[in-house]
Order: sequence, then structure tokens, then C-alpha cells
Amino acid sequence: MGRLFGTDGVRGVANADLTAELALGLSVAAAHVLAEVGTFEGHRPTAVVGRDPRASGEFLEAAVVAGLASAGVDVLRVGVLPTPAVAHLTGALGADLGVMLSASHNAMPDNGVKFFARGGQKLADELEDRIEAVYEQHRTGEPWTRPTGAGVGRVTDYAEGFDRYVDHLVDALPNRLDGLKVVLDEAHGAASRVSPEAFTRAGAEVVTIGTEPDGLNINDNCGSTHLDLLKAAVVEHGAHFGVAHDGDADRCLAVDATGEEVDGDQILAVLALALREAGKLRKNTVVGTVMSNLGFKTAMEREGIELVQTAVGDRYVLESMKAEGYALGGEQSGHVIVLDHATTGDGTLTGLLLAARVAATGRTLADLAGVMQRLPQLLINVRDVDKSRVDSSPEIAAAVAEAEAELGSTGRVLLRRSGTEPLVRVMVEAADIEQARAVAERLADVVKSALG
Repeated sequence: MGRLFGTDGVRGVANADLTAELALGLSVAAAHVLAEVGTFEGHRPTAVVGRDPRASGEFLEAAVVAGLASAGVDVLRVGVLPTPAVAHLTGALGADLGVMLSASHNAMPDNGVKFFARGGQKLADELEDRIEAVYEQHRTGEPWTRPTGAGVGRVTDYAEGFDRYVDHLVDALPNRLDGLKVVLDEAHGAASRVSPEAFTRAGAEVVTIGTEPDGLNINDNCGSTHLDLLKAAVVEHGAHFGVAHDGDADRCLAVDATGEEVDGDQILAVLALALREAGKLRKNTVVGTVMSNLGFKTAMEREGIELVQTAVGDRYVLESMKAEGYALGGEQSGHVIVLDHATTGDGTLTGLLLAARVAATGRTLADLAGVMQRLPQLLINVRDVDKSRVDSSPEIAAAVAEAEAELGSTGRVLLRRSGTEPLVRVMVEAADIEQARAVAERLADVVKSALG
């Protein structure tokens, strides 16, 4: 069996790859592993379980809740809330485990299971490996040790989670948002109620799109992966700017008043300067990834801020931040972690802090984001290839070396396998978009030929 856990939990097509049986088995395995490592010692264990609005989340939630309760874990079921809300509530309520059912920005047929440890932290790789091993051991025949009588878990609906999380978001702001008009695109996802409520409580005038989830329309031509609707709405309503989230609202991208996109690197740059001004940018450092635009790196160097780069994935950004005590990190895709207020990427919090900076300075978002100039960048996803061989193919290595020689110091090449999908990502930055496109298409053809 290949590794079930990717860079962000277990994902697959719901009811095909990710079945109720798998969700239940993983939940039971997680409970047993955490008990073995002493997480539950001396008390009755509790888990927080939430989901995004996907139709499949209804039966997968039932499976996860059943698995945990059957293993003796009490469950607080918080319903449809963002991933960072489940992480926050896991910590705030002193729970031993958090479980989020979501496939984030993926299309509706997919779903996923993501586990959080005590405190709302993502599970360490070694714990995920142990959960997989225990799951497989029992899937193939070895019976579970099961509690009976009063030892089984109890299940409670925790409706207070919504207000508790919104209060946390608003309390994190350094100033109110009065006078701002903001368009919010919630991707018909998990933040469809949370984000508008938080922005409104903080004082902003709010226009919403993508806030009518029906279980089938999540991420459907809206949200952070499809910004055209938001761009048009910002211009139409004369808003100061717009914010887009993905299905589970752990990402945030923005659009300025003219309809121009402001990506995760630009948001990081704006927040880095804001935190430094407030004396809260610990060690004068921001954490990015190897996908961070060269323009971001150049801007941070010019501003005298150190940049640490990690592998792609907000879990690796978070690991670096925790290990070194950094306050801010994130990805170009819009995962932004502000460690003083969150243990994972939080799209609503990021949007609120961006709005607070606009309100506090009186400057436009375009002006603030202009601290960095994005180098033209092209990303091609090469599907239906053996992504496991991308780092060992001599044909690909030779093509990359040729491309790097062509680009010189004015660009760069990055090939990486997706942690959540069966594809290889080819990213090229260059002095102009046409050169980036030509090099990226050439490399994509080599990847398809060598790995197809």
C-alpha cells in the first residue's frame, strides 16, 4: 500500500478512494496511536470534528465520529467550519485531537481527512506513519481492542464553536476596519458564514459572493483558484479590495481596487512590514518556500528582512517557524501563518490582517503590495505521469540544466511532484512571460515524455 498521507492529510475521490470504511478505520487507528504515545493518559480523551460543505462530508463525518466514539473518544462535532477553526478550537478547548474533513481547493468529488494534535498542531510525519501502519494491521484482520459500557465515547454538537472562532479572529486585529468596503468570495465553502461575520463585526462594509454552499458547488469557478468573479465584483461595487478563500478557508488571495491580483507572496510582504513596524516580526525573519517568487526575495532583501525558504507545504513552513521562533510565514498560494494567532494557515485571519493594514495606513492595497514586483512566472501541471521518478530521470535533469543555463541569474526553474494530486508541477520564472512560457512548455514536454 502506498503512503496514504500526503502533504495535507489523506485525500482522494470520496466514496471511491476515500471511503467511509477508510475514514472510520483511520479515526480508530489515530485514537489507538495517540493513546499509545500517552496523549490520553490520566483523562478521558476528547476530539473536535469539523467539515467543509461537500455532500460527501456528511457521511465521512459520520464515519469519523463513529470511529472515534467506538475507540472511547468523546467527540465535539462543530459542523461546517474552516480548517483553521478546527485547529483553533482543538487548542482552545483543550482537546486531544482535531479532525477536519475537506479537500481544500480540490474539486467537489474529492474529500480528505486531516488530523490535528493537541494544541491544534498538525500531526508529525512519524505519527501519521504509525496511524497508517496500525490502520493496515487491523484492516487485514487483527481485531481492535474496544471499550464497552461507559467506556465508549459520547458525541455532542458544539454550536458555540462558530462564535468562539469569530471572536478569536476579531480579537486578533490591531485596529478596526471602519470605512473599508470589501468583497469576499467564500468559494461556497467552509467560511461562507464565518468570514462575512468576522469582517462585519470588525467594522467593514461587506459584499459577498460564493456564500451559498449546496454541497456540490464548492470551489466551482469561484474562490481563490478562480478570481475572475471577484475581480469583476470589486470593480462593480467600487470596493477598496477583495478577498478570496478556498473551500476550507486556509488560504487567502486578494484583488486590489482595480481588479489586479495580489498573491500570497505580496500579502506576506505587506504583513511582514506591518509586523516589523509593530515590533512583532521575531528575528526580523519571514518564512517562505522554494516556490516564493524571486521578486519577494528581492523585496525582503531590500527591506532588510531575512527570508528562510522551506519545501512546499504549509506544514514545512510551520515546522521552520516553530523550530526557530519565527512569527510569520506562508506560501505564494495564499497559505499564511501568523503564529501569534494561529497554528495553521488561516485565510480569514489573513484577509482581516491585510484589511487592518489598509485601514491603519490609509494606503491602497495596490500601493502596499507594490513593495514587491512579481517576476513573470508560469506554472504547468503535467498530469498522468509517474511523479515518483521526477528527481531521478536523467532526461529531466539534462533539460533543467539547459533551461537554467538559458535563464541565468534573471530566472529560475523548479520541478516538484504534487503532494496531494497525481501530477508534476513545472514552474519557470523569467525576465518576461514569453520566455517563461517557452521554457516551461519545453520542460513540460520532457516531463511528459520521460515519465508518461
